[in-house]
Amino acid sequence: MAAQQRSGGTVTHRLIEEHLLEGRMVPGEEIGLRVDQTLTQDATGTLVVQELEALGLDRVRTEVSVQYVDHNLLQADERNAEDHVFLRSGCRRYGIWYSKPGNGVSHPTHMQRFGVPGRSLAGSDSHTCAAGSLGMLAIGVGGLEVALAMAGRPLYLRMPEVWGIRLTGALPDWVSAKDVILELLRRHGVKGGVGRILEYHGPGLARLTAMDRHVIANMGAELGATTSVFPADDAVRSFLRAEGREEHFTEITAEPGARYDLEEDLDLSALQPLIAKPTSPGNVVPVREAAGEPIGQAVLGSSANPGLRDFAVAAAMVRGRQTAPGVSFDVNPTSREILQDLTRAGGTFDLLAAGARLHQAGCLGCIGMGQAPAAGRNSLRTFPRNFPGRSGTEDDAVWLCSPETATASALTGTITDPRDWAADHDVPYPHLDLPDRATVNTAMLEPPPPPDEAAGVRLERGPNISALPDFDPLPDTLDVPVLLKAGDHVSTDEISPAGARALPYRSNIPKLAEFTLTRLDPGYPRRAAELRESGGHVIVAGENWGQGSSREHAAITLRHLGLRAVIALTYARIHWQNLANFGVFALEFTDPDDYTRVRPGDRLRLDGLHKALTPGAPPTVTVHNTGRDETYRLRHRLSDRQRETVLAGGTIPALARRSG
Repeated sequence: MAAQQRSGGTVTHRLIEEHLLEGRMVPGEEIGLRVDQTLTQDATGTLVVQELEALGLDRVRTEVSVQYVDHNLLQADERNAEDHVFLRSGCRRYGIWYSKPGNGVSHPTHMQRFGVPGRSLAGSDSHTCAAGSLGMLAIGVGGLEVALAMAGRPLYLRMPEVWGIRLTGALPDWVSAKDVILELLRRHGVKGGVGRILEYHGPGLARLTAMDRHVIANMGAELGATTSVFPADDAVRSFLRAEGREEHFTEITAEPGARYDLEEDLDLSALQPLIAKPTSPGNVVPVREAAGEPIGQAVLGSSANPGLRDFAVAAAMVRGRQTAPGVSFDVNPTSREILQDLTRAGGTFDLLAAGARLHQAGCLGCIGMGQAPAAGRNSLRTFPRNFPGRSGTEDDAVWLCSPETATASALTGTITDPRDWAADHDVPYPHLDLPDRATVNTAMLEPPPPPDEAAGVRLERGPNISALPDFDPLPDTLDVPVLLKAGDHVSTDEISPAGARALPYRSNIPKLAEFTLTRLDPGYPRRAAELRESGGHVIVAGENWGQGSSREHAAITLRHLGLRAVIALTYARIHWQNLANFGVFALEFTDPDDYTRVRPGDRLRLDGLHKALTPGAPPTVTVHNTGRDETYRLRHRLSDRQRETVLAGGTIPALARRSG
């Protein structure tokens, strides 16, 4: 057990103390955590299975690990189906639960069936943080981090600051949990939570259900937060009781006088319906400010609004009514269980009768796998992200909002504040009679076989599943061109696109690499490949490089194309870690003005990298722009462990070097 730091008495500190294996609980210092549970999904899980194979793992060492098939559900050809066969064989080989296609989105389904207060959860999906709604320490990371956790190794991260958000009051009619997290995004933007864990407390919690809290915790990822944490209280007990798992409840609350590194008050009663305009979750305004904009689509679902309540309120609003002409009203159920309960209550009929299109339980439109909107037409979605092109349409216009706002707008054909729609039609806020007990259905969850049977299982690889690339060590000198200069807040969707064109190649790194950064520069993959054998290239970027999804493909395809270093103003947490995992040197400008001096095509020379990355060496590097005869001072934030990783060319080569 690592040396302990006196806790601040918060739920966050209690959870971290319970799982701390290495390091000190001092903000900014690297810590290593024990991982109890893992979660993978099919867009990232194929690489995780390949990484488990590369690590030589016999069987996972966590309490429970679950593989969900919820992203790549459209089977326009054989590729996605082949991935699912491969994933199922990996689950049987390594001792992982397998959630079959159509069973549900990973986050609400995991919450329903496996979530346990007090446990730690690492997931290869950035929205794994949603499980903080149950009083879990749930962190989204890259797939390789999850594979290492499955192998029993610690999960490493920088100890975050704990940001206490005190909730008071109660949500008014027509305002819901989505408006809570949109308000925080309105206040703080997409970088407001970087290096922080958000912990919610205060009397306002009493009126928020566990699924309301899921909505809020889920989109903490859009603030850039490490995770979000709620106490395990009566709301969590009620949720687990409804799921037939009350015996898994443990009360976890903050101590009286708990100390937070930062504090903020949020009066729920003062909130109003909010909406995030294209093309950022942080571009939030009141719905009334955007009212009257015509829409072509409204979509319900995703892990950002997954609860039965979120569909039931929409069903109540459309009962006996018709959606507006020209509007596609799409419903993506988030789990089979929720769809069954909605159907038993009559809500599914109400939605269909009103003109809704019912899709299978899964992420679907959230990851650009179906429901792509018409170009240039406004699409309102209860989703977590609206980065450019993520919907599957290049020229999209996606807005993020609550189910109430999406439904009111679907009925009117224009962006509409649900309070105004209700007043115009004399409609009271719906009273929802939700069941006390959920329709628990475990038929589509396959448990892992016993170890003796698992040992004989062979991985079933289709032709679209490539081997993991072999990456060489970092040379002592880099003398390479700047192949791309990017602006601020470039997302992993822009680095390695989602959508139905690219996602089927998630297990085929050479093919997927052909899509890399094409939204910013269509010629990037070709030019990068041409430079690969002559030493590679660097990328220069602005603030928050790599925000958004945890997909490690956004690092591994860059590395496959010869990227050796990124020089940015700042990085998003998960992508920064993924770059190190695959041997890409992540550097930062010490003087932001130097970012403005570098141009695409400049040639940069970095010398003495091996010495700079030795343990204990100063975290500074000098780079010479040979074309402009300018020198810039850079820094890195790698721990000694990560320095070894980057020098070796990545985590797997570093582990092989140690064991050899």
